[in-house]
Amino acid sequence: MRVAVAGGTGLAGRHVVGELRAAGHEPVVLARSTGVDVTTGQGLADALAGVGAVIDVTNAQTLSRRKAVAFFESASRHLLGAEERAGVRHHVVLSIVGIERVGHGYYQGKIRQEQVVAAGPVPWTVLRATQFHEFADQLLDGMPGPLAVVPRMRVQPVAVREAARALAELAEGPAQGMAPELAGPREEWLLDMVRRLLPTRPERRFVLPVRYPGAAGRAMAGGGLLPTGPGPRGMQTFDAWLAVKRG
Repeated sequence: MRVAVAGGTGLAGRHVVGELRAAGHEPVVLARSTGVDVTTGQGLADALAGVGAVIDVTNAQTLSRRKAVAFFESASRHLLGAEERAGVRHHVVLSIVGIERVGHGYYQGKIRQEQVVAAGPVPWTVLRATQFHEFADQLLDGMPGPLAVVPRMRVQPVAVREAARALAELAEGPAQGMAPELAGPREEWLLDMVRRLLPTRPERRFVLPVRYPGAAGRAMAGGGLLPTGPGPRGMQTFDAWLAVKRG
């Protein structure tokens, strides 16, 4: 089956493409580098010809609620409209566990994405997953300088490869609506993850724990981003991922 991957050049997208190939599918990467812009619809009609399912793992590099909502709403509407015209049978979206409990700007964008997909014309499945093991690395990458400001946050990180495999498997089957939440095997404090990660990086950093202000900060520290019900659990722990990173 031809399966299109929106955001197929990103962290999750590259793994999804690999999992699809391993399963015998033909992945079609939807990204600006392949001539497709999901925020405008450019190139979508041609790219979706003969596609049976779309997996959306697009990402917005912003913490702004306004920008996140605008990005995910625009991308979802263009994708769904083009999919309906192309006869795509299944739209699969990667989302985040706990977004309705943590009033973060980016999470508001993901909530809007889910709403647009649920009201759209294409049968859909949303897979909410917890943060990836790479989350701590990405936090440090986005924070140059000697100080690493780390929010007090309880997480249950999952391997991106395991999330990618789950998305590929969902795309093969019928639409499920909201799929059971995917999480990693063990709960962690983000602060501890950062401290264990730092020795693998070339720079020296001073770690400053902080609590996000208001209700969002209380929810992050109180487990708002953890799964609340049964669902699939990944196998790779953060420590196992770290051991691979160390080489």
